[in-house]
Parts: sequence; structure tokens; C-alpha cells
Amino acid sequence: MPKMLAALLLSSTLITPAVADDITAWRLFVADHSEAKLTAFDLESGAVLATFPLASPASLYRADDAVFAVQGAGNQVSAIKTGISIDDHGDHGDITIGDPALVEGVLRGDKPAHFVEHGGKIALFFDGSGLVSLVDAHDWVEHGELDITERDSGTAHHGLAAPWGDYTLVSVADAENDAKPRLGVNVLDAEGNVVGDMQACPDLHGEATSGNMLMIGCGDGLLVVSGSGEPKIEKLDYAGLPQGKSTTLIGGQGMQYFLGNYGADKVVIIDPAEAEPYRLVDLPTRRVHFVTDPVRPRFAYIFTEDGQLRQLDVVKGEITRSVKVTEPYSMDGEWSLPRPRLAVAGDVIAVTDPNEGKVHLVDAESFEIARDLSVDGLPFNIVAAGGSGSVH
Repeated sequence: MPKMLAALLLSSTLITPAVADDITAWRLFVADHSEAKLTAFDLESGAVLATFPLASPASLYRADDAVFAVQGAGNQVSAIKTGISIDDHGDHGDITIGDPALVEGVLRGDKPAHFVEHGGKIALFFDGSGLVSLVDAHDWVEHGELDITERDSGTAHHGLAAPWGDYTLVSVADAENDAKPRLGVNVLDAEGNVVGDMQACPDLHGEATSGNMLMIGCGDGLLVVSGSGEPKIEKLDYAGLPQGKSTTLIGGQGMQYFLGNYGADKVVIIDPAEAEPYRLVDLPTRRVHFVTDPVRPRFAYIFTEDGQLRQLDVVKGEITRSVKVTEPYSMDGEWSLPRPRLAVAGDVIAVTDPNEGKVHLVDAESFEIARDLSVDGLPFNIVAAGGSGSVH
């Protein structure tokens, strides 16, 4: 009997799940407007975790547990591990927390600009050469390996490229015109050969992904990309909207929709599946920056030049709440002046305030400023990384 009892106890131990603690961790990564540096903050404590030197001030993007710093003037792109990884197990996620770290491999080229990640592959468009670098996000972040596949758009221009499975969408410009106006998009196969005819997209600018759909902004409408295998591309014109165009697009998360600018003091909610795909939203004053909320999918946030952060209910199609966060930031003057940028970190909306050297943290539920982080220099571009998971 003692042996049988011991066996039963051992069996019970083996099938009993390990005790786990559920924790939430978020970090903010802030790029300076003038200095070539990136600073990582712990959201809860406000402590600086690390500061990373860069080659020039950077635009920031998130993908594959990393932040990618696109340094246009420095002719390079750096990857920084966030130090927070969540392993999805279906019914729960396991979270691993470590130190943020600079990845050794650096992608170099002439004036890197547009960064697109889709399906684990990154496309980086270099405005100075018109070349595109395709790299595997995981191999870059985890191993520092840059096994680059290169594509040529045909001429240097302010363009974009987007991976789509074995295909790549690449912008096309008029090489004979000194202004290099964008004309449309070519689809390239796995060998880099053009598939079909160019998709017309005059004044091409801006792209976003939502769910299994990608959208590209044009002067005469929007290119909507869908399907598996070879991409299916359709033009959605601006029918029903006043004269204008969308040049900045972001994709909904948790709900499939797109949000775009439309004139200086308007945004447009776009759902290509609807009979009337556009809902135009007027703003009290000009728009500075906007983001969607991955935690509360029906909401997006818009910062306007009067210093107000506004909550947009994309289901109702209207502004539902507002809070004054900063002093006014006029949209007059150069487009490149330091102005606030937004990021959503769980239950917090972070707003950079370059003039005051702060990041304001707005509680997403109460929609009031909860606290501020002091930041040296001119805090500008910002991304958030983190989430909730179990630690066994």
C-alpha cells in the first residue's frame, strides 16, 4: 500500500498544473526629436531602463517583440529588443521579461523611410536609391541575421513597399520627371518579376494593415489589397467625400477598419466591406497625430493642435471624450517641427510633449491625466511594448 500511495501521489503531482502568477508589464520607447538616441522607460515605475545611441533621430515601429528605429538621416535601421515577450498558448499567454537590448545587425541604405511588416517579413524602402530590402523579422531580432533580399523600384523616390506572402508590392515613380511623382504600384513575385499591369495610384502616400487587408493611399482613391497567394487589388474611389485625399492611414486592431486623415481638420473612418465605406469626422481644430487602440478596439485617439486628446468612437463615428493634455502646438510652420505623438500602452495613452520634456500618461478609463514622465531633451516619436501573461 505505501508504494501504491506513493505512486498515486506522484501521478497527482505530475498532472497538477504549475502555479502561475498573472502579471502585466509595459514599456515606452521614446526617440528624441533632435538627438540621436532612444530611451526605454518602465511604464509602472517611470524608471529609465536603457538609452541607446543612434546614428540620427528616428521614426519608430513595433514588430516581433522589437522596436525598429528608422534613421533616415543616418542611413540605417536598428532593431531593439523590447525585453518583453508573450508566448501564446491559446487559453493563456506566458510572459517573459528581460532587459531591452540593441540587436547587433544593422540594416544600411540610402535614406531609409517607409517600414512595413506583414506576415513576419519586413520591407524597408530607401528613398535615396529606390531600393527595397526584404528581411525576416524573427531572424533579425533573435539572431541579428540580415539575410537581405533586394528589389528595385526603378528610381529613387519617396515610396513604399509591402510584403504579401511570396509577393511584394512596390511603388512606381516617373523616373523622367525630376519631381519623381508616384504613379502606382507593381506586384513582384518571389523572383522579383513584375506580375500583371501596374496598379494606378497617383500621388501614392501611406499604407496600413487591418486584419487580412492592406490599404494604400492614392490621390484618386485607395488601393485595397486582399486575398491569399497573389494579392487581389481593387481601387476604392473617394465617392461621397468632398475634394481631398488620405495620405496617412492606420489600421484597426480587433476590428477591421482603417482610419485616415482627410484634410487638416478631419479624419475618415473606412470600411471597404460597407456599401457606404466612408464616414467623415470633423474635428474642432487641426489634427496633429492619431492612433488606434488595440485593447479597446472601438476607440481611436486624436491629438489636436489646441493641446486636446480626443477619443473617437469608431462605431458611432463621433468624438466622445476630450482632455486637455498640453499647451497648444500650432500646425503652422514646418511639418518637421517637434509636436506630440501618441502610443497606447494597455490602460494608458501616452502623449509626448517635446516643449515641456515630458510624456503625459492619460488613463484610458477615466480619460484624465494620471501622471507624467520627465524626459531629457525633446521627447518625440514613441511606441509602447508589453502586455499581460503568466509567469510559472
